[in-house]
Amino acid sequence: MAEQLLMDEAGAARLRMIIEAGSELGGADLLGFALEHAVTEADGLGGMVHVRSPGGRGLLLMASSGLVRTVAKDWEGIDEHGATAPARAVADGVSVWLPATDGWERDAPLLPSEPDGAGPAQGPSSGGTPESGTGARCHRPRASAPWSPTSALPDGSGLLAVPLITPDGAVGALSVLTVGKGQPTPQQQGAVEVLAAWAALRLREQRTDTDREGAGRMRDDPPVTRLPTEPHGPQLRQALEAIKVGSWEWDLDTGEQRWDESTLAVLGMQGQPPRQRFETWTGLVHPDDLPWLLVEIDQAIRNRRVSDVEYRIRRPDGSSGWVTSRGRVLAGEDGEPDRMVGTVWDTTESRTARDLVRRALRNLSEAFFAVDSAWRITFVNPEAERLLGTSYALLGRILWDALADIGVDAMELGLEAAYRRAVDSGAPGGFDVRWPTNRRWYHMRLVPMTDGLTVYLADVTENRSQEAESATAERVTADRNARISELTGALAEALTMQDVVTATAERVMAPFGASGLVFHLIEDTTVRVAGAVGYPQSFLATVDGVPVSDIAPIDEVHRTREPTFVDSAEEYIERYPERAISPASVNKAAWAFLPLIVSGRLVGCCVISFTEPRHLGGEERGLLITLSGLMAQAIERARLFDAEHTRAQELQRGLLPDILPALPAVASAARYLPANEGVEVGGDWYDVIPLSGARVALVIGDVMGHGLAQAATMGRLRTAVHTLADLDFPPDELLNRLNDVVNDLGDDFYATCLYAVYDPVTCTCTFGSAGHPPPAVVYPDGTTEFLTRPPDPPLGAALPPFETTEAVLPEGSLLVLYTDGLVESATQDIDRGMVHLAKALAAAGPVPDEDEAASLERLCDDVLAELLPGQQLTDDAALLVARTRAIPADFIAGWVLSDGPIAAQEARHHVRDKLADWQLDELAMTAELLVSELVGNAVRYGRSPIGLRLLRAEGLICEVSDGSLTTPRIRHAAETDEGGRGLQLVAALAQRWGARYTATGKCIWTEQTVP
Repeated sequence: MAEQLLMDEAGAARLRMIIEAGSELGGADLLGFALEHAVTEADGLGGMVHVRSPGGRGLLLMASSGLVRTVAKDWEGIDEHGATAPARAVADGVSVWLPATDGWERDAPLLPSEPDGAGPAQGPSSGGTPESGTGARCHRPRASAPWSPTSALPDGSGLLAVPLITPDGAVGALSVLTVGKGQPTPQQQGAVEVLAAWAALRLREQRTDTDREGAGRMRDDPPVTRLPTEPHGPQLRQALEAIKVGSWEWDLDTGEQRWDESTLAVLGMQGQPPRQRFETWTGLVHPDDLPWLLVEIDQAIRNRRVSDVEYRIRRPDGSSGWVTSRGRVLAGEDGEPDRMVGTVWDTTESRTARDLVRRALRNLSEAFFAVDSAWRITFVNPEAERLLGTSYALLGRILWDALADIGVDAMELGLEAAYRRAVDSGAPGGFDVRWPTNRRWYHMRLVPMTDGLTVYLADVTENRSQEAESATAERVTADRNARISELTGALAEALTMQDVVTATAERVMAPFGASGLVFHLIEDTTVRVAGAVGYPQSFLATVDGVPVSDIAPIDEVHRTREPTFVDSAEEYIERYPERAISPASVNKAAWAFLPLIVSGRLVGCCVISFTEPRHLGGEERGLLITLSGLMAQAIERARLFDAEHTRAQELQRGLLPDILPALPAVASAARYLPANEGVEVGGDWYDVIPLSGARVALVIGDVMGHGLAQAATMGRLRTAVHTLADLDFPPDELLNRLNDVVNDLGDDFYATCLYAVYDPVTCTCTFGSAGHPPPAVVYPDGTTEFLTRPPDPPLGAALPPFETTEAVLPEGSLLVLYTDGLVESATQDIDRGMVHLAKALAAAGPVPDEDEAASLERLCDDVLAELLPGQQLTDDAALLVARTRAIPADFIAGWVLSDGPIAAQEARHHVRDKLADWQLDELAMTAELLVSELVGNAVRYGRSPIGLRLLRAEGLICEVSDGSLTTPRIRHAAETDEGGRGLQLVAALAQRWGARYTATGKCIWTEQTVP
């Protein structure tokens, strides 16, 4: 099976080669070519081709192969209604094979060719002129057959006839004589059918090829002269004679034709009688045109349509020429075709002229094709065939269909719209198009004609390539100049060293095709890497901080103060053999070493490197040298700014707390991120301040603006907050005093501030805000809330009083204070930022087995990573988080004392008993003395009620309160004074002491260290 399939594929390939080889043939040559190969493919002895004669005159022999002339002559005409294989094939439209039986012998006498191989039969296809007067009868073979079928042909011989099928039906048959092998195999019959189908198609197309070869025009119309209106009889005949147009009439039943004098003259038959036979006319037709002409006329008769053909004739005097004939069919009384009448005229001169034009167009170096008014292709020259396909496959086809067959979408390319516009406007036009099949560019020139359109295609690929290269070069130059202009502006705005590196890398490396950039600063005799792009960090570490003499090219620039250009790695190794390993280690192959000179002082060297060898021309070198001067100026400014900015940041960080205090009330952590866009430092600050009674103050603020003045203002405000907090002012009063401080600084100073006081005894937080974002609270159950309230104006713009808010924070709550730089930016408003912060806080849950301090530090990092993931900050940001704690109830004790001196005794007893419970007996004596002194002062100078509270927190806190608003102060008593030494004793015995106002009076407190 595989072997048979292989042979089938081989046979199909062979047939394709045969068809391709005969693609340019026509007429009798075409039929003979197809017949010879059909005989070969069927392994036959010979064969013949018959074409149906117009008017039902039978099948006429057009070509034969392998048959002696005497036999071929017997087959010049066959009754198309007979029982022969060709007649049955034409009648039924299917292939027929008849064996060599007795009946077949009588109807179809055939003889194989003589050994010497006589040529094809000479019938109508030979071009000879049959004798005038031969009857139009159906041919019967002569009775004296020159051979005996039983003796000449072996058993199994037969005739295979295959119909020639066109869209209008069967027009003839191709027959092959097979001998002694029985009926042909399916492969043999299939091969003959393929060749017959191809021959029929080409026979039908040949008429189109002949009619439409005239340089984009249909063949000429008959000569025109001025005719009288509605001419009749003699007038019409005289008019036709005047314009040399002949008329003819053909009786389809008898085959007789009547030619007028003009027709006789056109056909070269002057002096001959007007009555002529059909065979006379076929003898005048050129053999190459006769097959398709018979097919065309036969189909015109069958379809009752006008026949309009142009063909060649060979006159009896030996001359030849072209004529055009038009005819129409007239029906008889029975409604069937009876006669055909028409005209004929000589088109030799116009055809010659058209042929000259056609040859000129065919020899055009440009592609050229033409279409008629129905968009059918009428002419294609060889150059156009390279783009559209062979002419025989194109002529007569609709242009859009032909383009679609080769994969060209006329709509997508805009061809159809452009062609139709040209035809509608009647004005020539042109455009460029890239042809999809070969990807080359063509200029299409459209020239409308009266009956169609002609198209010239000139290959402009090279021109466009040159134009594109020129445009690219111009664009590269313009782009380079634009980048240089951008670099000049960018360097003028660059503030930091990194700004200079970034600006240079973005605007110099790409225009010059560079792959690496390094700025080396020379300090004394040491080289420092100030910035680099395109180099591994491992390499930069080897050249950072080394002596200048260790890097030969930079040492050369340092000594000569002149630029150095190295075009290749080989040149580098040759010039600097001691550094020969450098090119390979960094994958660089060319360098430009440019000195950086400022005010006559060499500050460093800029190295621009390339991956591939590169020779920089004079213009490029000059441009780089010019740019190096701009770089040097920018680097010097950046160095000065970096130094100033570093000092400013050091000042700012020095004004912030180095470490937050560890307090019993809260565990805290904080972060500060300076802005990295611009040159100025910011004024954000935060603080955690311990207060009396184990309370803690959490404060965060932001001085508006950036610069050293704002940083200094931040330091002043932080100091003022510390001072006011030490005085135990409540939040609203503290903000009032702080507002006065800001107002005293001037009209251009404003600041926001949030001050919160957390009491671990009551787990309450009281806070006031001056224009600052509200604090966030994450409760122990994980819920997050912003303690929002109508904000007061910023410090410097506010009018006291300030409002305060109090909230209960269960133990373990997380209090989060922040500045607007954390939640607000140019791309995010503050409301969205606060929502983002809440999500970040909710997501940053505790980690098992993680201590409290580490947990808070991680929380700060997670929040910053979520809200500021590597962003370029336009404002500094501060974050302060604190986890609340509560003092256990067992460590809190309080009493209301009696009025009068007995209060001191009661206080001492309470202190002694409670410290014994707390196992702090060693503090009892000092605590009793302090309480006794404070209670005595309250009895003497204050008013009731008098209270006593003990707190065991980080230290031992003793608080004595009374209803008076008068606070004590230390007096320096003289030696003779009886009083004034009590507070001096308190200050000497306590670690800390102080006074604060309460809602009902005041409170004096002391704190002792717990061992």
